[in-house]
Amino acid sequence: MKKRRALVTGCAGFLGSHLVVRLLQEGFSVVGVDNLITGTKRNIEQIEGDFRFLELDVTTGLWLEEDFDRIYHFASPASPADYIQYPIQTLKVGALGTHNVLGLAKACGGRVLLASTSEVYGDPEISPQTEDYWGHVNPIGPRGVYDEAKRFAEAMVMAYHRVHGVETRIARIFNTYGPRMRRNDGRVVPTFIDQILRGEPLTVHGDGKQTRSFTYVDDTIDGIFRLMEFENSERAFLPVNIGSSDEKTLLELAALVARLAGRDYEIRYCPLPVDDPKVRRPDITRAREWLGWEPRVTLEEGLRRTIAWFRGRSPF
Repeated sequence: MKKRRALVTGCAGFLGSHLVVRLLQEGFSVVGVDNLITGTKRNIEQIEGDFRFLELDVTTGLWLEEDFDRIYHFASPASPADYIQYPIQTLKVGALGTHNVLGLAKACGGRVLLASTSEVYGDPEISPQTEDYWGHVNPIGPRGVYDEAKRFAEAMVMAYHRVHGVETRIARIFNTYGPRMRRNDGRVVPTFIDQILRGEPLTVHGDGKQTRSFTYVDDTIDGIFRLMEFENSERAFLPVNIGSSDEKTLLELAALVARLAGRDYEIRYCPLPVDDPKVRRPDITRAREWLGWEPRVTLEEGLRRTIAWFRGRSPF
């Protein structure tokens, strides 16, 4: 049989690099593209197999003279630290980048999956968040550049599906953690791990009672892969939450990280960022019923693996 070909935008990022490895394991020939604004070649330099990397910016064009069976659109700054530093680039990759990716999918007949986000729900007024919830987003706040970029990207994906018949998938990805996250990523798991290993106070914004749901990267990638391969003409194009329904406060997370690292800790409280969500927990009924998917790695086990990786990468 002819080997299937996949394109991954944002391949040098945290999630994109893990996805490349999974696709190679599944027997795909993979082309990865990244402009390396927030991604790093370190994430992909050890990848072996039928993989080719191209350094390019999907917002300026995606003229590849190749056909792809599967196109995964992961290009975008994804942490608050990144999209606040690169607000215009974030908006452009959500709009122009998504448009270019969909144009390629239309031209080659490939199926495309958008890596969307729980941030489309904003600071939600309901919990857990179902895919039918339209969200509570401040479009002019500092987080709006990411929230609205992803909301626009979803609208663009649906337009290409309805108008041009492109096979599309939308994965709304909740907080994911694991090896290959940057220490200065700005997200809470790498921040806590880096601080505890350095013997520094753990930075908690607000009172620390706001909640998040954390999914280990292997589980997230498995859910994404299953969604892409999901065959159901009446459902497959609809958004699907990919995340853990196990909700933790940031104070609970801080205590768990410290215990697993075997360190004493103290908390340093900081002001809550503008529009920071108070709750974040997905309803994963669609993922369970449609994909047969739910997270398998416990938070404790996933944090053990992640702490071990950080210890192996830095001189703590």
